[in-house]
Amino acid sequence: MTTKHTLTCPCKSGKTLDNCCKPYHDNTIDAPTAEVLMRSRYSAFVLGLSDYIWRTWHETTRPDLEILGGLGLKWIDLKIISSEVESNTDDTDTIHFIASFVSGHKGKTLDEVSSFVKEGGLWYYVDGISSTAIISRNDTCPCGSSIKFKRCCLR
Repeated sequence: MTTKHTLTCPCKSGKTLDNCCKPYHDNTIDAPTAEVLMRSRYSAFVLGLSDYIWRTWHETTRPDLEILGGLGLKWIDLKIISSEVESNTDDTDTIHFIASFVSGHKGKTLDEVSSFVKEGGLWYYVDGISSTAIISRNDTCPCGSSIKFKRCCLR
């Protein structure tokens, strides 16, 4: 018996997990764009799907599966800032995103400009230039709840 996931997809698309990132995670279909791959990778970090993250990382830059980072964090939000694909036939893309997370008792944002490449019809994450910043306890929570961070996702 298969289980249907009615929860909202972590990638912030507004769709259910089954109708969004799960088919990519299950290797049922391939991500048609770098942005879709980026969103599905974020969801994989939220869900702890290390095999998917590793499989979608370009072989020239991927870490060993055993040292893959970011899986123990509590990921709480994703915002795509921009995608710089030149055309539908372009095999490279650059995506700027901001992801928020909790590590220990601290909230942080990861601001990254990521590079993606399409090889053999499949998109792969190559690398990124990133920085992190602290989320203040009194800031509005990045999850969109409109309440203070300390009373929401920091708990």
